[in-house]
This record gives sequence, C-alpha cells and structure tokens, in this order.
Amino acid sequence: MKPQRAVAGYLNSIAVERSLSDNTVSAYSRDLDRYLAYLDTLAIENLSDLTGEQVAGFAEYLSDEGLAPSSLARTLTAVRSFHKFALGEGWTEDNPAKDLKLPKQDKRLPKPISIEEVTALIDAASIPDPPIGPRDQALMEVLYGTGARISEAVGLAIDDVDLEGHAVRLFGKGRKERVVPLGSYAIDAIEAYLVRARPELASKGKGTPALFLNTLGRPLSRQSAWAVIQACADRAGITSHISPHTLRHSYATHLLSGGADVRVVQELLGHSSVTTTQIYTAVSIETLKETFATSHPRARSAR
Repeated sequence: MKPQRAVAGYLNSIAVERSLSDNTVSAYSRDLDRYLAYLDTLAIENLSDLTGEQVAGFAEYLSDEGLAPSSLARTLTAVRSFHKFALGEGWTEDNPAKDLKLPKQDKRLPKPISIEEVTALIDAASIPDPPIGPRDQALMEVLYGTGARISEAVGLAIDDVDLEGHAVRLFGKGRKERVVPLGSYAIDAIEAYLVRARPELASKGKGTPALFLNTLGRPLSRQSAWAVIQACADRAGITSHISPHTLRHSYATHLLSGGADVRVVQELLGHSSVTTTQIYTAVSIETLKETFATSHPRARSAR
C-alpha cells in the first residue's frame, strides 16, 4: 500500500473509531505529513518496502533539523502508532518502527501559582465592563474551580452545567466524560454571566448552545480564551508565565496541599493513570520543603 493512502486510513481511524479530539488528529496529521515528505526523499512507493534503518533515519533527520526534544518525541510517537496500526490492518508483514526509540526528556514539574495570585487573576477578570467582565470572570472561575483543560472549558454547553447540583460535565481526551464538582465562587460567577452577559453576546450570533461566547455571539475559541488569561495576568501584575494549564496545575497542587487524596485528584483531572497525577505530589513536597526551610529554626542544619 502507498504510504499516503495508509496515512489517510490511519488518520480516519483515530478520528472516527478512537474518537480522538480534532486537535490531536491535526497534530498527528502534521507530524505524519513531515514523515511522508521524508519517505518521498527515499522514493518509497510501498509501505512494505520500508526498513527499520530507514525509519530510524527519520529520527536522525529530525534531530539534524533542530527539532525540540518534545516535538521530536511527539512526531516519533505518531510514526510508531501509525506503523503499529498498519501492521494490525495487514498492510505490512512487519513493523519497521518497533525498535524506534523516543528521545529522553527532562521531567518538567508543573509550575502552579499561589492562591493569592489566583485570586488576583480572577479579580482582574471582572474589571472590563459587561458583557466581557462577567464572561471572563466565569471562565477563570471554571478553569481554576474545576481544573478543566482549556479545550474542555470552551467546549462547554449550557446544558453541561448543573448549577443546582453544583457540578459540571466535562469532555476530555477521546470525548471521555467526567463530572466535576462546582464550588460556590464558580456557581456565582456563571449565574452572573448567564444573567448579565451571555444574552447580550448571544444576540450578536445565530444561536449556539456553547456556554462561553465571543463578541460575535460565536463559541469562544481556545486562542481567545488564552488571550483572556494573558490580559488578566497583565492587569493583575503577575510577571511569571501564565497559561491556561497554569490554572489546571494550580487546581491540582492546591487540592493536594489541602489534603486531597491523589486518586481523587486523578478522577477530577481526568487522568487515565495515577502516575500522571503523582507529578503534582512532587510539587507539593517541594512547597513543604520550602516552607520548612524558611520557617523552622533548625532547618538549615537539617540533613
């Protein structure tokens, strides 16, 4: 089978059968386009003609191009997944990517912000006049109050929010559904937004069930939500790097610091493995060490 046709079949499979998000499918598509371009330079016309050495050469080619380790790892992961799929479909008799090694990456601990900084960030969201201020404050309260990914937050429909039941339904990776509790601050902010702001924003559009709308009455995009967070950080005078994931990191870290069980936090974040969640326990321990070092009279001599 021709590589281009095989890649098209693979992308269709992960989009339809595995129900991966549009963002994930787009990322895999870009990575595999780069792989196809490399195969063109080798004049590979049939997928079964590929050798392990040639696939390994793609990794060397990417390294020579100066691709960052994280981007290199993501691209090679796409290639390994693609070839595993092709073998399973019977398009090849062997998997030339089975020995493909991913580059080692330094484990980066998430960088949460303090509770005081979170408060300042959310307060700064309310500064613009309606309808923008109430919308932005509700968005920030949802992000920090539920630990939602930015795609999950902007993907919310009004019916996904149960204000009386104090809960919100989020759809994570692969459209995996989870229900997360809503605190009183988030509930109050959402109610204020629905009453004072959303009707005005909705009047500019053609009607959509999306919870968060832009000034044209259309669903708020991930890029626009990112810009909201940056603007809030600027108004709050926060100089450290702030991203949508910063609020998710802070949500998890503050829960664990407050005594929450790591497996409960795993469920709240929608992690498939508790190992992913445990990275936040390392952050909490570092915070405890810093507090001990600055507060205990004999901390300096401790071993």
